Amino acid sequence: MARQEPRGGESLSQGEVQQVIRQGGKVLVQVAERLGPRLQRTGLTTSQIRNIYGMVKQMEMRGFDAGEFVLLKPKLAYAAARANVQGARELKDVLSWAIDEVGDDEKKFTRFVDFFEAILAYHKAAGGR
Repeated sequence: MARQEPRGGESLSQGEVQQVIRQGGKVLVQVAERLGPRLQRTGLTTSQIRNIYGMVKQMEMRGFDAGEFVLLKPKLAYAAARANVQGARELKDVLSWAIDEVGDDEKKFTRFVDFFEAILAYHKAAGGR
């Protein structure tokens, strides 16, 4: 059973990620503020994040397409396996849960993009290279 309220250095639960995508706002910022530094500490580099982030921003500019969006999951799996660090595996899990929660809802996709941007910002602020 997934933990409902991890603290500090603990991994996020799927329920927390679903809540971020459903609600956005304050909970999104709080979760990203916890996750960004954790990813930095576990070896994920900014360039590894930006590879996927760039694809998401292109999707956002072209307009949301649920079929194209779900194809991010295998790209995340490939990137995580290639990076071979804990941070990449954790980001893959978190974003895969978020992708599942977005489904075909364009408003949730916007929250996904906001969440990804916040993760990237907090990762960089924590010293991500």
